[in-house]
Amino acid sequence: MQLPKFSLGMGDRFAHQAKAQLQACILGAEAGADVAPVWNKSNREHLIIGSEPSGTRSAADAAVKELGWTKPYFLDADHINLKTYERFVAPCDFFTIDVADNIGQKSDDAEIAKFVARHPELIGEITIPGIDKPFSLDKAFVEKTAKQFLAAVQHAAEIYKAVVDKKGNEDFVAEISMDETDAPQTPPELLIILAAIADEKLPIQTIAPKFTGRFNKGVDYVGDVPQFDKEFREDLATIAYAIDKYGLPANLKLSVHSGSDKFSIYQSIREALKDTGAGVHVKTAGTTWLEELIGLAEAGGDALALAKEVYAEAFAHSEELCAPYATVIDIKTANLPSPETVNGWTSEQYVRALRHDENDEQYNPDLRQLLHVGFKVAAKMGARYTDALEANEAVVARNVTTNLFDRHIKPIFIG
Repeated sequence: MQLPKFSLGMGDRFAHQAKAQLQACILGAEAGADVAPVWNKSNREHLIIGSEPSGTRSAADAAVKELGWTKPYFLDADHINLKTYERFVAPCDFFTIDVADNIGQKSDDAEIAKFVARHPELIGEITIPGIDKPFSLDKAFVEKTAKQFLAAVQHAAEIYKAVVDKKGNEDFVAEISMDETDAPQTPPELLIILAAIADEKLPIQTIAPKFTGRFNKGVDYVGDVPQFDKEFREDLATIAYAIDKYGLPANLKLSVHSGSDKFSIYQSIREALKDTGAGVHVKTAGTTWLEELIGLAEAGGDALALAKEVYAEAFAHSEELCAPYATVIDIKTANLPSPETVNGWTSEQYVRALRHDENDEQYNPDLRQLLHVGFKVAAKMGARYTDALEANEAVVARNVTTNLFDRHIKPIFIG
């Protein structure tokens, strides 16, 4: 199974927006950008909402059938590990293997020694087309990097083989995720990681490294954009070099996780893809859930009241909601309006505070981040929430489609 050159990982936490999301990909195709939809939902999200991966599959299949989509589409078992993969095996055909927790776990000294001995080409001066200066790596650096990453790669192979054994075939897309860690991987480290992946005969089609800067949930990139641009281009070059050097899959590409609303780096990504001819996978995660809230607020009446209730509950339970996402949110609590204030808002005030428009003086990124992690509140509402989505489907769907097409697909893939 081949992942196309461009793909977009789309979260649909309540499995009600697959059609609206797919409509954005249809608009992209009409504008000349073929972007494969990849519906992703993590085990944690399924547990919080009380859903099953089969429900996400049913929603995606129904949308594809209704809209007549004939191009590839995928269902991602997002951030799986050995404890969580089994429930995803039957419905999914894309597996994001998360090994961030294994980075830094030292492998056996003999394994490290064998790796270094297998790869004498990693020691010395390495010239990679597309990177300005050659790298000069010594044995100590290769050993140190192997100590840092070899166990993680070997664990990824263990998870991959477990999926294959359970599924009975290798007809799926595999990704390795290393982004949820403290330090970005440098191009020399990425090259060593890719050599280790080739050693394990892992046919991954995408890899998600950690980049410099903050990739907080649902808000713009926080960091040095020129530095990101440099890292992104050097990673593209390193992957192209490793494909040729180690026989990795020819369509292996970079994955940008937490790519939701990282508007300030989209031009860098688009221009790098244009200059190199490379592909990319961008994961937009949970911004669809925020567009649902925006749609409900726009609808007014009971739907607006429900959106205000979601905020009040999220505000009351902010510590609990934020704890699992502490490394990917930066909320200044002093900037959060009180529930009493929000209860007095009009539809327009709620929408303007939540919609990600950096030019709107009423936009509130702290409120946006809190609501991003507050989907548990809506999950507890059960049918009250999903019934409201269905009753206001047109306005919600318009916001979901507009968000994905105008704010993601266009700036990344079209320009």
